[in-house]
Amino acid sequence: MKKRSLKNPLPPPPRRGAGKPLILISPDFQSKGVEFSDASMSLSSRYPAAIAACGGIPVAMAHTDSREMVADYVRNSDGVLLTGGDDVNPAIYGPKLRSSLKSKAIMTEDGGRRDLFELMLVDEVFRQRKPLLAICRGHQVLNVALGGTLIVDIPTQKPSRINHRQMDRKSEVVHSVRLTRGSLLAKITKTQLLGVNSTHHQAVAKVAKVLRAVAQSADGLVEGMELKAKCLLPFLLSVQFHPERLMGKHAEHRAIFEAFVRASLMEKIQNL
Repeated sequence: MKKRSLKNPLPPPPRRGAGKPLILISPDFQSKGVEFSDASMSLSSRYPAAIAACGGIPVAMAHTDSREMVADYVRNSDGVLLTGGDDVNPAIYGPKLRSSLKSKAIMTEDGGRRDLFELMLVDEVFRQRKPLLAICRGHQVLNVALGGTLIVDIPTQKPSRINHRQMDRKSEVVHSVRLTRGSLLAKITKTQLLGVNSTHHQAVAKVAKVLRAVAQSADGLVEGMELKAKCLLPFLLSVQFHPERLMGKHAEHRAIFEAFVRASLMEKIQNL
């Protein structure tokens, strides 16, 4: 057996083959996992289950500081999924924010490594032009990576009659969002009023210049975005809600994953 280099202890990224599209999933991070209390990756099983149910092959990415490794993973994938998790460090998009507001952020356990990793990942997705689906934190990371900003804490900065953080009902529809007529999300879900779950206390503030808001809650929060110039990527959709938790009972949420996997399959076919 060939020995793995001590300089690069991570396994090589998987290689694409014939058949189903390979979808990279960016996992969360735990400072102490189950095995030996080591630093570990964490990923809700609902994400890979959603990809598999719609015809894709889900692969969790290893967190790495290596730009070369991130580029290799993206190169050998057919699509990328950014998942939910803790907040993006406000220092990245709002260095002049007052400290009392910054303290509202629920920071990742890894000291910001996930932030930097996913910023590199978004950059590589655009450089290599791969389909991208971004969910919840992923929706926010995408906006920050492309030059947008975030509301650090909705109750503090934009109080609303809508409770956007209903963790006890994370797999239920709790409010609706209005979709832009003719948008990718409206075409996929075949509706202009979509029922969603809601488990966030942050939201998109200034939308990045290359993106446009295509879904909004009744209180004006951005719940979905897509590219202004669709030629930049084969497919891009970001949503603030969690369709992977609703797709079992709601066909319009399953349709989001079906459209993403289908776009990733087309990417695969074109690159064979």
